[in-house]
Amino acid sequence: MKKLAEISSSSKWMYVSFVLIAALIFGSSLFTYTYLNVQTQFSTLQTQLQDLQQQIDILNYVNQTGLMPWPKIYDQIKYSIVLIQTEIGLGSGFIYDYEGRIVTNYHVIEGANTIQVTFLDGNITDANRVGEDPYSDLAVIKVNPDITKLYPVVLGNSSELIVGEPVAAIGNPFGLSDTITAGIVSALGRDLEAPGHYRIVDIIQVDAAINPGNSGGPLVNLEGQVVGVNTAIIAEEDERTFLGVGFAIPSDTITREIDDLINFGTYKHPWVGIAGIDVNLAIAQYIGLEKPQGFLVIDVVPDSPAEDAGLRGGNQTVVIGGREIKIGGDVIVGIDGLNVRTLNDLVVYTERNKRPGDIVSLAIIRDGQEIIKSFTLGERPPPS
Repeated sequence: MKKLAEISSSSKWMYVSFVLIAALIFGSSLFTYTYLNVQTQFSTLQTQLQDLQQQIDILNYVNQTGLMPWPKIYDQIKYSIVLIQTEIGLGSGFIYDYEGRIVTNYHVIEGANTIQVTFLDGNITDANRVGEDPYSDLAVIKVNPDITKLYPVVLGNSSELIVGEPVAAIGNPFGLSDTITAGIVSALGRDLEAPGHYRIVDIIQVDAAINPGNSGGPLVNLEGQVVGVNTAIIAEEDERTFLGVGFAIPSDTITREIDDLINFGTYKHPWVGIAGIDVNLAIAQYIGLEKPQGFLVIDVVPDSPAEDAGLRGGNQTVVIGGREIKIGGDVIVGIDGLNVRTLNDLVVYTERNKRPGDIVSLAIIRDGQEIIKSFTLGERPPPS
């Protein structure tokens, strides 16, 4: 019996020891988790306080000088801007995070075998590709974060921009590094051509001077936030000089795509698989519509979501306003209960709100009757 009692007592101590060890391990894990969580919250709070202090500094500058705060904003953001050089040409970019990731235009690094990044402090280093989206003209590259101290930008909400709002473009026009030019938002909701005759939507039009070398640099607002990526200009034929019309990819597009570009190296755009023309007054009158609204489907891409849904393309070629147009196809006038006036409305809605695999419902006019076609969006094929 004594032996059994000794065994029982020993087991009891072993049990107590096990409980104590488990408690220590659990407590240590809980402490580590809590510590890391507090660290993350503290880091976030620090960033928010820094942003707030920057905005206070900007307001103080305006109050004291009565001038636009561009000198103050330039001082805050200049270390975030980089010069990007390849064997093909040069452009600009801006530091996105402390891991060394840099945002630029796709066309700045398109086809390049080597990418070299120069920082304001003179440090020069090679960069690797991380992610690319030719359909939005965006790219992410990465440098060794230990090469220099990094100053990531603060992304703003481009959806909050208004026409007439002051903005500034910062970059390296013609290789002239760290140049700032100021202007206003001239228009919103423009679109630019992308590969494969697709469109880049939600483009910001500005009158701040943008020239070759500015591509990939940031467009900033009065709070020093990046609200766009400078990407293109309108110029005279065979000329590359600025004529007062520049364009920028909105920051909301960066926000929407950046995680996929970093994690997967690409971004998947939703795809319907149609080609056609916006319905103008002449077309509306010819095909018997009450008003010039909608998108006339001329062709349906084989094996596309549109074909699977039974959308119809044109079957008769006529001349309207001196132009040959194939009529007889469906006219898209709505998507998910929203009006579609032009193709741009359709593309903007799907780009902002949908991904491949999502279901949409199109309102179409066919043979004078409005019907609904629901189908699953596909993934846009890569540029050919």
